[in-house]
Amino acid sequence: MKTQTVQPHPINLNLQRIKDEGIVVLDNAHGLPTRDKPFISPDYVICICHRGHIDLMYDDISDYSETHTVGVIFPNHSLREVSKTDDYLATLIVVDASVLNDPMLQIINQMRYRYEPHPCVKLDRHEYRNIMNVVEIMRETVRVNLPDRRALMTRQLEFLLRLLGIYRKNKFNEANAEKRISMQFHANLEKHFRQHHDVGFYAELACLSPKYFSAVIHQETGQTAAYWIRTKIMAEAKMLLHVRHDLNVQAIAHMLGFDEQASFCRYFKRETGMSPSAFREKG
Repeated sequence: MKTQTVQPHPINLNLQRIKDEGIVVLDNAHGLPTRDKPFISPDYVICICHRGHIDLMYDDISDYSETHTVGVIFPNHSLREVSKTDDYLATLIVVDASVLNDPMLQIINQMRYRYEPHPCVKLDRHEYRNIMNVVEIMRETVRVNLPDRRALMTRQLEFLLRLLGIYRKNKFNEANAEKRISMQFHANLEKHFRQHHDVGFYAELACLSPKYFSAVIHQETGQTAAYWIRTKIMAEAKMLLHVRHDLNVQAIAHMLGFDEQASFCRYFKRETGMSPSAFREKG
């Protein structure tokens, strides 16, 4: 009886290329890079499923990807393959973690609070074709080795993510009640996180008690509403400290809704172990 040869995964074959080029398109992914243990990527990965079906555990939440589904996976989340069909095939866009600090890709951090709890978007055929047209442009940029290739790839990735964001927004009303609550929370968080840091505010917007609201968010995302609020504030704070060198720490504190610089500094140090000034100097 012949032993079936297992082909190396595209990510495993291109680790150095990902590091060198920053953004790469990898075809012919038939599953996860690791089969017998969870896969935890240090990089940002967009997975476009062309055919087949795969069942996954995303952190501690059951999820799946099927034909014309796009998954947006942020670094350091655990993925474990439960089962998949033999015909499963996907294209991956892998973004080295170092590229995430590029000011042109701040859209990635802005989208974190939408995709991290709900990473998959099911597209119709027209939407899928449009996404793949952008992917083909990215492939062509690499093939012909254009000048400023990395900057062009960054712009193309930004466009793909904005297009995907439009499609995802259109799916909002198709979700069940609990998922709609979670998705609306992340949309409200995007609008109000600079002024409102308390769970009660977002529960009131949803016309729910804070206790029930928190239970729904935890059920749908695996994390508490307070966690997502902290994560959003910290991502914005880190981005401003990295990019807006025209703003001092006090100005950033006020932009993020802190009455005093000292309270912002305590908040930031509690989350990162260092002061905002030290974080800025390190970055």
